[in-house]
Amino acid sequence: MAKGNTFYITTPIYYVNDVPHIGHAYTTVAADVLARYWRLRGHEVFFLTGLDEHGQKVQQAATKAGIDPQVHCDQLAPQFETLWKKLNISNNAFIRTTDPQHKSIVQRYLQQLYDKGLIYKDSYTGWYCTFDERFWTEKDVEAGLCPDCKRPIEQLSEHNYFFKMGQYQEQLLDHIRTHSTFIKPESRRNEVLGFLQTQKLGDLSISRPKSRLSWGIELPFDKAYVTYVWFDALVNYMSALEYLPREKPVGARFWPATVHLVGKDILTTHAVYWSTMLMALNLPLPETIFAHGWWTVDGEKMSKSRGNVVDPNTMVERFGADAFRYFLLREVPFGQDGDFSQAAMITRVNSDLANGLGNLLSRTLTLIERTQAGQVPTPGTIGPAEQELQRATMTLLHESLPRPLEQLEFNRALEAILQVVQLANQYVDKTAPWALAKHEADAEQLRTVLYTMAETLRCLSLATYPVMPTSAQSLCAQLGISVDFTDSLLKDKIEWGGLKPGTAIHKSQSLFPRIESKPGAKPVTESSVPSQPMPAAPAPTAAPAPPAAPQITIDEFMKIQLKTAIVLSAERVPKSEKLIKLQVSLGTEQRQIVAGIGKKYEPDVLVGKTIVIVANLKPAKLMGIESQGMVLAAGDADVRGLLTILEEVDPGTKVK
Repeated sequence: MAKGNTFYITTPIYYVNDVPHIGHAYTTVAADVLARYWRLRGHEVFFLTGLDEHGQKVQQAATKAGIDPQVHCDQLAPQFETLWKKLNISNNAFIRTTDPQHKSIVQRYLQQLYDKGLIYKDSYTGWYCTFDERFWTEKDVEAGLCPDCKRPIEQLSEHNYFFKMGQYQEQLLDHIRTHSTFIKPESRRNEVLGFLQTQKLGDLSISRPKSRLSWGIELPFDKAYVTYVWFDALVNYMSALEYLPREKPVGARFWPATVHLVGKDILTTHAVYWSTMLMALNLPLPETIFAHGWWTVDGEKMSKSRGNVVDPNTMVERFGADAFRYFLLREVPFGQDGDFSQAAMITRVNSDLANGLGNLLSRTLTLIERTQAGQVPTPGTIGPAEQELQRATMTLLHESLPRPLEQLEFNRALEAILQVVQLANQYVDKTAPWALAKHEADAEQLRTVLYTMAETLRCLSLATYPVMPTSAQSLCAQLGISVDFTDSLLKDKIEWGGLKPGTAIHKSQSLFPRIESKPGAKPVTESSVPSQPMPAAPAPTAAPAPPAAPQITIDEFMKIQLKTAIVLSAERVPKSEKLIKLQVSLGTEQRQIVAGIGKKYEPDVLVGKTIVIVANLKPAKLMGIESQGMVLAAGDADVRGLLTILEEVDPGTKVK
């Protein structure tokens, strides 16, 4: 996809009157992933985003507020820049169409087209939508409403300047037919082709009289008019390369753009308006215009009136930037419509990140800390299991990650990462390093297993960085390695064994803490639900003996499923003296269990133990954390010991 050694990626410039929502975040995060990936591949990247600040809606909003339109824009622009910082967006430039340099370049292009006879003045009568700032023909209008936004429209008659867009219809059709990747995905390409093949392309009104709209870029050849907002906005992709780089203009190196990322609602303006403008200016067309789908919320269209607009700021505060970025690109194929719900996000993050990658890191570091004095061990002889994981990890970095990323198939790239994470966790379950640690004869095999786990994590940090940059950096820091992700780390073929034995790990907080399934629900306090069923306190000696416990039948007892489980990781629950959160393996599945054993045990000593749990207990909340089972322990008022298995048995074995 990248041309030569450069990669130019753009988002649309977002209309300044919009509050940043999930759609803005979606496009910008996708662009950021591509930018980070191609930088890792050694390409010089220019990543552009910004704001469209002219037009009638801005003028009306400013008038209503009693302030100058520029002041209005200056007040609203920071909300986008602040959000991009929260989401770790690595854009090279942020353009605003009120920049004086941008205005000058727009006027230069307008003058060029006017001098070539491609702009003319004519009268026009048509239906006008103020919200979309667009004219519609009689056949487009239904029941007096705009075909796009469904708002009322008005009929206007006025003189305007027109760009001879229609004369480029066949040239544009030919370009689309001969450049299969010009418009993506394929369904959007077919839409544009269908439109151009069945309808005559008219000329484009590219001005508005100042008597109706004064907030815009003045036409260089007629001061009574300002530029149509789309002509102004689209030129940003060229103007930014001319005046925003810190050094000299870089247009010659980066144009044509590698990818314009847009929402499907503005595909026509980019594929038709922008393309014909470039043709008229004798400039190359972008390599790819990719139109992605829209997000609904819990199955409903997102709108202010419904009160269901997803605020990315809130999502970052609640779930973290990396988890939110991951969900946006993992949940649906890029290009299709998607549905957002907090329940779906919690499930995805807990399953893929907390139980997957986060768990792999936690158990690896815990075992290295316990058995290798906190240093990455020197591996011994590798066997078939190590070879399988090593091969899968290298295939991820060299093939199964690059291919989908370069085709903007983000969900497939993340699926490939998750497959390696799952394989690595299965490798840990099969090799059982906690069991190897019990026998001196297995010391070499233990070192091999732990090194393989740690080296897999190092490679996974490279794979996950474009999507989850902060987590990738934290992963490396906990492994004890310093990685400069601004370097071209994927330019050359990655080799297995880059993690040096003897490296001191630095175990820190959980990479992806599990997220509670019911945001806003009243937390369950430690005192309201005990972690274990406690026997009644012994009665005073003077009191009569307590009644015998009620008896149960064998059929009732058989309903209880007792199974063995291996503790994969353990950590204390904040603000609780006795609760410990365990991640356990039952062989075919992993679970989270909260147990009230913290007064008796430190978390680290639990890792690797084979314990007994009630496997079919209905999940419950303890201190607001979901517990998916119960650990069996002995004791009266206080826990005195865990129920464990003396012999080595497979996790998930039934206890009879």
